[in-house]
Amino acid sequence: MRTIPGLFESCVSKYVDSIYLWEKSADKFVGTTYKETHTLVYEFAAGLMKIGINKGDRLALLSEGKNKWVISELGIACNGAINVPLSVKLDPTEIKFRLQHSGCCIAIVSSNQIVKIREIKKELPELKKVITLDQMDIYEEDEVYFDSILELGKTFLKSNFQEFENRLHSVEENDPVNICYTSGTTADPKGIVLSHLNYYANVIQATGLFVVPPYHRSLMILPWDHAFPHTVGIYALMISGASLASVQPGKTVNETLRNVPINIKEIKPTFLLSVPALAKNFKKNIEKGIQEKSPLIQKLFKHALKIAYYYNSNGWEKGKGIRRKLLKPLYFLYDMILFKKVREGFGGKLEFFVGGGALLDIELQKFFYAIGIPMLQGYGLTEAAPIISANTLSKHKFGSSGMKVHFMDLKICDEDGKELPLGEKGEIVVKGENVMQGYWKNEAATKETIKDGWLYTGDMGYMDTDGFLYVIGRFKSLLIGSDGEKYSPEGIEEALADNSPFLDQLVLHNNQNPYTTALIYPAKEALLNFLRKNHQNALSDEAICLALKHIQSEISQYFSGGKFQGLFPERWLPSAIGILSEGFTEQNKMMNSTMKIVRGKIDQNYSELINFLYTPEARNICNEKNKEAIKKLLMTIE
Repeated sequence: MRTIPGLFESCVSKYVDSIYLWEKSADKFVGTTYKETHTLVYEFAAGLMKIGINKGDRLALLSEGKNKWVISELGIACNGAINVPLSVKLDPTEIKFRLQHSGCCIAIVSSNQIVKIREIKKELPELKKVITLDQMDIYEEDEVYFDSILELGKTFLKSNFQEFENRLHSVEENDPVNICYTSGTTADPKGIVLSHLNYYANVIQATGLFVVPPYHRSLMILPWDHAFPHTVGIYALMISGASLASVQPGKTVNETLRNVPINIKEIKPTFLLSVPALAKNFKKNIEKGIQEKSPLIQKLFKHALKIAYYYNSNGWEKGKGIRRKLLKPLYFLYDMILFKKVREGFGGKLEFFVGGGALLDIELQKFFYAIGIPMLQGYGLTEAAPIISANTLSKHKFGSSGMKVHFMDLKICDEDGKELPLGEKGEIVVKGENVMQGYWKNEAATKETIKDGWLYTGDMGYMDTDGFLYVIGRFKSLLIGSDGEKYSPEGIEEALADNSPFLDQLVLHNNQNPYTTALIYPAKEALLNFLRKNHQNALSDEAICLALKHIQSEISQYFSGGKFQGLFPERWLPSAIGILSEGFTEQNKMMNSTMKIVRGKIDQNYSELINFLYTPEARNICNEKNKEAIKKLLMTIE
């Protein structure tokens, strides 16, 4: 059976006594076997039947990652119902929309999240019950503890096992198993309907690229409600007989984050899922550790990286050529005396990262490859359940998103949907059993996204002659010149921010305008330190103009005569700059939950400033709007 219950049953029969789930209880991680998980899943599914949950009913799951998250997901699936996984970052208003739109009758929540549900549940007439994953001191009338549902399930199975089995076997591959909501930062969120077959197919596709031995173990750092951890974590590990560990939750987000490095050393994962923001943080911590060592170690580490970068080349050409082969002994020596020590900080058994979410900087890939923990970039989106392509240990190329998964068609199309030749840039379009059924209660959006079975991703990319897919930005967020020429902004934005300590975030704009402009949120601490070194009064008019001109000089490095000249066509570099006193965050809706900027929201919010940037006054970096923004920015840390 190509369903989640069918997959689960098959895996339990193969890996009965192997550990599937790891969770920290008291002071150590404790394992739960496949067989023990199976018992709990059946009890929970039967308990849901006992309280009246029918096939096709929707249940929301709002919790940090833990064993009971997986048991709830699988129990809902075995019941034939539909799980609506929700991000713990959502506020009550956002949760309310999703519960109303999907028609959830039950919310399954952790103790850290229940306050959000209590705030809105009176406004949700379809919501009949709240199941708490953690024991509460006080329960309201419509709330019940998870373990009580398990007890109901045990009793139900003793006398109604045939009824339960009939429900279990009634689940078909095209039945929905999840409704996963988009961030909804530009309009109402869309509910992506993923079927049992969508997940099953994508797990087979993923494990066709990645070989996951039964001894593999992963600590799930990313939010579990996303499709990426769903497929690569929960189900890909399951089908391989491997095991999944959850981060020890704290009472706050920061407390949970502080547990991550501790848990990594305790669980000793063989691979981790990552996103660019997390990768940058890991790199920063490694570099900080090296800086605390002796000058000799620092010098050796720098030289070791240089040798490794050359030896590894772009990954695809690692060790090829006489000069690289000659460097192999030195590279392995450095690995033994330096890089191995760094890897011990990740538990000592970490073999690779799998990167998803946003585009991963090539320099980050080179760094982690050098220290012996390759960060393998992949590409996908929830509508494809989600994996479309990935680099692997055996086949990888820096800058690419790897090779497409098996049993899926992929083509690159122009604006009219016409397939383009190999190497040409266009929209990435895919077709396969992993493609979603559509958007919940949104036929118009479904028809716009899926045409003749093909999923139009909205992402721009191309295929090279070696079969590697390159994703270069959003197809619909291109810079468009006044003559209709188009260019993807992501690479420029990433380079400008990464190569300057004074630029924190920026977004480029050109929608058939005479020139390109930029909205920039400066790195305020770096800017203030610069002013303190070069001016007595950092908030004087003269100092503020000095700061603005310094920001402009950073951009000028990419124009003719600068050290980065020729890296990008000059017409796509900003000729006018608007300074922002506030950065792009999830809180102000300028970023989504995967830390991608939301261009539509930014354009809408800063439309007045963008229009100003196309006036003669704006070409002078020291205009009044920029001076006011810089002053406001610096005053927040003065």
